[in-house]
Amino acid sequence: MADNTKRRLAIQGVAALLQNAHFKGFFTGKIYDGPGKNVCVPGLNCYSCPGAVGSCPIGSLQNFLTGMRFRVPYYVVGLLLFFGALLGRVICGFLCPFGLLQELLHLIPVPKKLRTFKGDRTLRYLKYVILVVFVIALPIAVKLTPFFCKYICPSGTVSGILLALSDRAVASKLGRIFTWKLSLLVLCVLGSTVIFRPFCKYICPLGAIYGCFNKFALVRMECDHTKCISCGKCKAACKMCVDPVETPNSAECIRCGDCIKACPVQALHKTVGERPLGTETKQAEQS
Repeated sequence: MADNTKRRLAIQGVAALLQNAHFKGFFTGKIYDGPGKNVCVPGLNCYSCPGAVGSCPIGSLQNFLTGMRFRVPYYVVGLLLFFGALLGRVICGFLCPFGLLQELLHLIPVPKKLRTFKGDRTLRYLKYVILVVFVIALPIAVKLTPFFCKYICPSGTVSGILLALSDRAVASKLGRIFTWKLSLLVLCVLGSTVIFRPFCKYICPLGAIYGCFNKFALVRMECDHTKCISCGKCKAACKMCVDPVETPNSAECIRCGDCIKACPVQALHKTVGERPLGTETKQAEQS
């Protein structure tokens, strides 16, 4: 495992622990309901996780939209705009607990890892459909039903398993919906051993939101075309199948930094705010 990956996994591990610091809940089965639950964490971390000390932004958004009286979710939208404008999908690569789980599963050795497959690019639009339909439209149309959380979210399923293990009363109430969600979780777990972050690529509505900010976020990726030798090593290193030379700020990029480490001439950079010299050379030459 590369040092870059080890460091990033360590950061993700610390972030997961901080977002689930109510350790007592894992033993008592009681969900933390203190003041921290009024604040959204940046990543996908279920409100119902027994260790969660904050709220999931997707769950909070649906909570506003699916109430008996419609309320404009100014607070949640404002936080999503803030997180997105500041970091974009850096959050996916460094701060999301469910992203960490997928990456750890991908370390499991299997006969063959799939980098891409026929229909991969088309399937990546599914997360935008899920965002519009299951996170926004259906919760507005059907009151008191957070569709994504109730019928899809695998992070919520993991939370349900943890609660059931610590509280038999919860375990006795699990029914057909949980069985359906458990099957989706199993597919996600098995898929993660073969495909790098399949949930992030194809399903996650939070990743869909943050991806829209990648080109404009304060933290961006840039390619210095005055240095680039077009060797293709950065593209080969990217597990999200992005070409950092052509689209360094693709909506699919999670800012992991593998492409930066792979570049032999240091043409790729993470930047905060201003662009480094040479990043606009190619665009200027084409115009």
